[in-house]
Amino acid sequence: MANEEHKLKILVVDDSDIIRHSLKNFFQDYNFEVITCLNGLEGIQMAIAHRPSLIFLDLMMPNFDGVKMLQVIKVLDNIKQIPVIVISGNTDKRNVLAALEAGAEKVVSKPLQKEILIKNINEVLGSDFLKKSKRGQTFNEGDNKEIKKQLVSFFLQGFPYKRSAMMDSINNKNIDLMKTVIHEIKGTGGTIGYPQLTAISEDIEKKLAFSNIDWQFIKIKCDQIFSVVNEIQSHNTLVEN
Repeated sequence: MANEEHKLKILVVDDSDIIRHSLKNFFQDYNFEVITCLNGLEGIQMAIAHRPSLIFLDLMMPNFDGVKMLQVIKVLDNIKQIPVIVISGNTDKRNVLAALEAGAEKVVSKPLQKEILIKNINEVLGSDFLKKSKRGQTFNEGDNKEIKKQLVSFFLQGFPYKRSAMMDSINNKNIDLMKTVIHEIKGTGGTIGYPQLTAISEDIEKKLAFSNIDWQFIKIKCDQIFSVVNEIQSHNTLVEN
């Protein structure tokens, strides 16, 4: 096994704390250093500074998205050879083609599954890249259920901050803050197995795009999100007990 100075590096660029946590958790069985950041501009800087062996890149991010980051790094001589696997909750044909045309090696849909990650990583970097693992490479449905359980717990731990940010956004009519929080919840819904969170978030995003925002509608939809999260919390408590 390589020593600490020669750890292989993986860069994860995603504005979702759930995805960053998920991939860090996935790579914990391997002798890799996982570097994370929240947006494409920071991702370019991290890629230049750390020269990772592989980049995981979210396609849909506010301000500077995955396609823009791909277009930049693929013209920079010192990092353009780094392979990129795009991860996205919206893998329709147009998005997949845009990612591949910009230079991605693979496009993987959310929610992420361990065996699919291993398959794609080995196809990009070679079949022996993930061969050495503390627990081996045998996965079953129980593994994915355990991962989802951990992600739900992680989401619930961080949700009080999101709830507070959403209420502050409504009270102060802060569009940018609401957009940031809702974008992350939208991506999280499918990842933790609650697509209704994604659907409600999409309704809010559509309203936020209007010049005359109906904040009463936004509040109703936020209350729906709070209700779903309360149900998740109750279910999670019953399972743990």
